[in-house]
Amino acid sequence: RISGKIALVTGGAGFVGSHVCERLVKEGYEVISLDNYFTGSPQNHVAGVTYRTGHTKDIAKLIPETPHIIYHLGEYARTEKSFEDIEIVLDFNGVGTMAVLEFWRRTRCKLVYSGSSTKFADGGEGERQSPYAWTKSMNTESVKRYGEWFDLSYAITYFYNVYGPREMSGAFGTLISIFDSLYQKGQPLTVVKPGTQVRNFTHVADIIEGLFLVGEHGEGDSFGIGSDEAYTVLDVAHMFGGEIILMPERKGNRQTSLVETSRTKALGWKPTQSLPIYIASRKQQYVPAAPSEKRILVFSTTFYPNDGKAEQALIELMRAMPHVHFDVITTFFSKEGLSTSNEIPNVQVYRVGYGNTFDKFLLPFLGAHIARKLQKKHRYYFVWSLFASYAALGALFSRQDMSLPTLITIADQKLANIPWYIRWIMRYILKRTDQVYADDTEEVRIAQTLTERASLIRSIGEGDAFVNQIRFAYSKYLKEKVINHET
Repeated sequence: RISGKIALVTGGAGFVGSHVCERLVKEGYEVISLDNYFTGSPQNHVAGVTYRTGHTKDIAKLIPETPHIIYHLGEYARTEKSFEDIEIVLDFNGVGTMAVLEFWRRTRCKLVYSGSSTKFADGGEGERQSPYAWTKSMNTESVKRYGEWFDLSYAITYFYNVYGPREMSGAFGTLISIFDSLYQKGQPLTVVKPGTQVRNFTHVADIIEGLFLVGEHGEGDSFGIGSDEAYTVLDVAHMFGGEIILMPERKGNRQTSLVETSRTKALGWKPTQSLPIYIASRKQQYVPAAPSEKRILVFSTTFYPNDGKAEQALIELMRAMPHVHFDVITTFFSKEGLSTSNEIPNVQVYRVGYGNTFDKFLLPFLGAHIARKLQKKHRYYFVWSLFASYAALGALFSRQDMSLPTLITIADQKLANIPWYIRWIMRYILKRTDQVYADDTEEVRIAQTLTERASLIRSIGEGDAFVNQIRFAYSKYLKEKVINHET
């Protein structure tokens, strides 16, 4: 046991960080956690740990102590979502980590940095495939340079697809937690095409054992911590069982990965946990719900054939998911819409109005009436509004009598340009919506200002895992529409 030494864990309230804190406390360290709670949670707090809340860029002010060792885990850590959150990625992984390196330089302790195994993916191309992977690769180099320039002690580790207790769900959920949630709720497992992506899923207990050994005895780069067992994403889906839906491909989704664990194994580490056994044990802990009705309720001020990029992207998503039914409540908006037949078999369109621009004012009321009737017949995952004030009002009004989670996506609207009276309506809408997403982080910032909410994302319970898969796919199609329009 170690006593009288301080260990600082950035991201100590997160999934891996909380387990690191737990292990260090057991080993006798005085443990301090620094976390901004972007993805961390007070539910992950461990007895005996001192918790400080704040951004790593303020580490010098928040940590007056001189630690013996720093475990730097407090960075942005999602590959595909980093395309949406690039400003946050640069802030956490750029500004924040540079402050940690300067703190390390001044305190001259040992630094254990959690690099990203994505840099080894697809023949080395992985480090350039996403904002997340690129910043992590740059930080790995910065750690090595600081170590050489200032004669500092460091060790760089690489995790491979961590799973286990305290695993995150929701927008930042990992694959095993997503499948676990979907399976429990009787929802289809969403597999991003092609499904043959190979992963080395590693239990958090094995990760922590490797991290501790590297912290105590490792020096330098290339301490991989990953299971020897490799499975495709489809393999994992079949382990859970149930229906599988193939989702559109995403940028940054690596296909292969090189697992190099020799340096960690030389310290005496070896993986002890097995993914199939873990999944089997999880399935024994609950009785899965009956298969749910794969149905989504959508509000949109306009829809085919009177559509823009946002609506066109939605249509692409609908065609890509033929096994999910979409009920769309929209306006006639023009005389052309009066005689339009539905050309997509898994979509039912309900139109309100008389074929003129006044229809949008009727949508919140007539549309909500239709939606409430539909909710008596069907059980929806959630109600989704393509962002427009009238459609979003309809979505909210429709749940006055029934508690249906609401999702809003901000597509090509510019919140900074909306008139004052619409801004008042937006405040009402955004405060009452469960989840609000935008591909542009500036739009997210403005929406937060309007709502006075620290986060635009609240859990919608059993729909969380599925709604995020839907949203990612929609975002992909929308970006393609925007790029094609600009070129």
